[in-house]
Amino acid sequence: MTNDLPVFPLDHLPLFGEADAPALIIRDSCYSYKELNLRIGRLAAFLKSKGFAPGDRVATWLGKGEIACLMPLASVRAGLVHVPVNPVLKAPQVRHILSDSGARLLITNAARATMLDDQEDSASFTIADEKSVLAHIGDSEAQCCEPLPSNTDPDDLAAILYTSGSTGRPKGVMLSHANLALGAVSVARYLNLRADDVTLAVLPLSFDYGQNQLLSTWRAGGCVVPLDYLAPRDVIKACEKYGVTTLAAVPPLWVQLVEQNWSDEAVSSMRRLTNSGGALTPSLVKMLRSIFCSKTDIFAMYGLTEAFRSTYLDPRLIDENPTSMGNAIPFAEIMVVAPDGTEAAPGEAGELVHAGPLVAHGYWQDATRTAERFKPAPAFSEYGGMAVWSGDTVRKDSDGLLYFVGRDDAMIKTSGNRVSPTEIEEVAVESGLVAEACALGRKDERLGAAIVLFVRGSGDMDALTAHLRGNLPNFMQPAEIIWLDQFPKNANGKLDRNLLAQQLAA
Repeated sequence: MTNDLPVFPLDHLPLFGEADAPALIIRDSCYSYKELNLRIGRLAAFLKSKGFAPGDRVATWLGKGEIACLMPLASVRAGLVHVPVNPVLKAPQVRHILSDSGARLLITNAARATMLDDQEDSASFTIADEKSVLAHIGDSEAQCCEPLPSNTDPDDLAAILYTSGSTGRPKGVMLSHANLALGAVSVARYLNLRADDVTLAVLPLSFDYGQNQLLSTWRAGGCVVPLDYLAPRDVIKACEKYGVTTLAAVPPLWVQLVEQNWSDEAVSSMRRLTNSGGALTPSLVKMLRSIFCSKTDIFAMYGLTEAFRSTYLDPRLIDENPTSMGNAIPFAEIMVVAPDGTEAAPGEAGELVHAGPLVAHGYWQDATRTAERFKPAPAFSEYGGMAVWSGDTVRKDSDGLLYFVGRDDAMIKTSGNRVSPTEIEEVAVESGLVAEACALGRKDERLGAAIVLFVRGSGDMDALTAHLRGNLPNFMQPAEIIWLDQFPKNANGKLDRNLLAQQLAA
């Protein structure tokens, strides 16, 4: 299916830029495409020197430094599979990802490494210090791996990205060379990225949306400036300093950014703004328009890690259709499937189903959950094959534009993150302070959804709050904890989430 598509080995991306053109700016260091390719080769040689078998997993738990940016390409050049870990995760989540993926190596910094020192399972993987690896790839005498041959199998596994599920712990989505390479081509194409573009990468590189900031920009021959920001003003200052042309964010960050004063220098070079991880609101679109002139395109997008990205809205349509998801991105087939399996008529709600070469290869070592989400495409599909059944309900209007209706599963989308209620509940119960727990989302204008945690237990709020802060990242912290004497149960004796949700909405 991918033979007639522009598929290439993932590590060939640096070859699309002019050798002397800027490719990556890390703090005060600017690397050309020639230097980028060289440093990727040195990092790949370092990985190969460890003697791992082809297909072994190597993980990173880092901020947006040089290693985090090079690893998606260096790992595949070494014949390995990259497992990026979100730097804001705490030790329990990191241990699960390392154990589940079977990672042989973790590259992290000294402070994070100490968080794993006292764990029994730390002996199953080797920890490499970020500083020592940086010294290696900066050594002009270090060995270098050449780019992969062009006949590399596009279905070879390239990365495992961990995403929260509606139940249980995070699950690893398996992505191939074809998935990531075609995703880079697709986004570069519909965003009309160019060689003189500068992308400010503020999103976590452990997310598909965040990682694609690198890959799509390099496919176009442009330059990426990764930024770990502490405050919204840091984003604006970086736009001023580097002449940023492309900025991607999620709705909660846009809400913060439109409340700031933007200088002419920060705005004048901006060509495009892109949004995913939640819908833009009409008021937010208007506020963005009040800051950025009409020559700045605003791209509303929808996606899920299992299918990379599904849709984007032509920026010419966003002012009149600010809540629309748009249409399918290049190389994606997007269908609205009625309950009877037929194609939903215009205006009729149905499940969004994604087919084509961007569809992931399932969940790592989880056949049960793979079978639940990855199923044969509907009979009317043009691509056919395996499809991702999103669980999201959408509708298509008479003009073919898609609109989000609702999510069928229990996921809480907060601050651009998809949060598993079960993961929060498990941590709460593990505290020994509560016997039962239920996490739900409450609509919040700034966050998309605020997390509300219902619990039954001792009532020691301070101790529970401290336990949650010590074991969950900030974006998973409840905005409110409600203590109950007893939980409502349904006819099957299970906790009645629907009734709690109704009480929350009342």
